[in-house]
Amino acid sequence: MAKNWPLARRKKALQQRARILQEIRRFFIEKGYLEVETPHRILTPAPESHIDAIPSGPWFLHTSPELCMKRMMAAGYEKIFQICRCWREGERGSQHLPEFTLLEWYRAGADYLSLMEECEEIIRSVAMAIGLDQKIIFRGREIDLCHPWERISVKETFHRYSQTSMTEALERNLFDEIMVQDIEPRLGIKKPTLIYDYPAERGALARLKHEDPSVAERFELYIGGLELANGFSELVDSEEQRKRFHLENEHRQSIGKRIYSMPDKFLAELDSMPSSAGIALGVDRLVMVFLNAETIDEVVTFTPEEI
Repeated sequence: MAKNWPLARRKKALQQRARILQEIRRFFIEKGYLEVETPHRILTPAPESHIDAIPSGPWFLHTSPELCMKRMMAAGYEKIFQICRCWREGERGSQHLPEFTLLEWYRAGADYLSLMEECEEIIRSVAMAIGLDQKIIFRGREIDLCHPWERISVKETFHRYSQTSMTEALERNLFDEIMVQDIEPRLGIKKPTLIYDYPAERGALARLKHEDPSVAERFELYIGGLELANGFSELVDSEEQRKRFHLENEHRQSIGKRIYSMPDKFLAELDSMPSSAGIALGVDRLVMVFLNAETIDEVVTFTPEEI
């Protein structure tokens, strides 16, 4: 049988990937986090407008471990993390895979601001542990990982990089289009960028800001124009969360997508969840950044087309 040369060429990248995963685990273990595992097959995903789950028999492959991990937080676990496979329908491109690896962690007593600090800390810690300098090269640019990283509100990104205001973009249903085409490619170019305070309409599971309920306490991390992480202060009000899920389903229906049933067991336990913050970070994309890879295909064992 002929040798699989594409797989053979990835050997060095996969060795470096393994070390990155080891250092991620080391970081959380030293911080007192408990590593957990939750089911990959779930009864129903969280209804969100722009994320489509892949059916697995009458159930679904999870799009993230979020619902199960929050149930663990509600049961009294205070600091947990997980590195797991996730699946999303229709995601394939130079930066996307339908099956990918996600790092997700939750901490009781935290909010999105403190999680921004921890997100910065882990990436700088792993970079140093694998022998990278505080300045890395990605997509032909030198990016400075030194503290502090750039922080900018979503409203300000529209003011800075778009001719359309955030409010107008939402009214004209152009928010996502402008973000992808005009704003995201300009984020994290010289230093990693944390954009925060998303409009409430784009924070389905996030707590609204007390002093300005028009925005959600949500942030995303970008390095070299690539989105790596999405985190927020958690909404722990089951009644409000159920209303938001219904709104997400209504939007899904309006654009011809499948309606998901309510995750009732999650909602029944949500009020017991303490004030917390959680974040999901794309491991494949983090490896891309650290290895200065052009595409996500270079940092995974098999692409879907190779299976």
